[in-house]
Amino acid sequence: MTEGTMRSGDGNGWRLARWGAGAGLLLVPAVAMRFTSEVNWGPEDFIVMGGMIVLALGAYELLATKAGNAAYRIASALAVLGAFLLVWINLAVGIIGDEGNPANLMYFGVLAILTGGAAFAKGRAAAMARTLFAVAGAQMLIAAVAVLGHMGSEGPIWPRDILGVTAILSGIALLSGALFRHSSR
Repeated sequence: MTEGTMRSGDGNGWRLARWGAGAGLLLVPAVAMRFTSEVNWGPEDFIVMGGMIVLALGAYELLATKAGNAAYRIASALAVLGAFLLVWINLAVGIIGDEGNPANLMYFGVLAILTGGAAFAKGRAAAMARTLFAVAGAQMLIAAVAVLGHMGSEGPIWPRDILGVTAILSGIALLSGALFRHSSR
């Protein structure tokens, strides 16, 4: 192990563990389909999820190369996790109403803020912190617009469903931003 690898705490063992866990996550529905008819994935579902996993792990690998400390690595992992969950939940069941609700397209703006902000930040922790705070704000704004505009299903858990998901995803973004800020000091 080189000195740089030891310092970053991101040696080949951790890299293999991450990618192995990603492959394991992709196997979960394949195994579940053997035991229950409630899980019914087609080839396109595995391709989309595989692509999401590869993008998420690749994004983390890219961010981790900029890491100067553990706070930055954890912040990077949380930022990637938040984006992954945002896309996954939106594709699977939707955040505003169901997955077919066009109001869910507003979340592309959140992803644009995240990717554009990360590109602009060029690995600088303080700029990444501002980006993640903007992501959290955008998610909260979307939830407010959706609730006030009655854009979701008027089902038994509306609007608690969007408020709960928004609290979790915004919380992840805020924690990531706080850790990036801490890392910059």
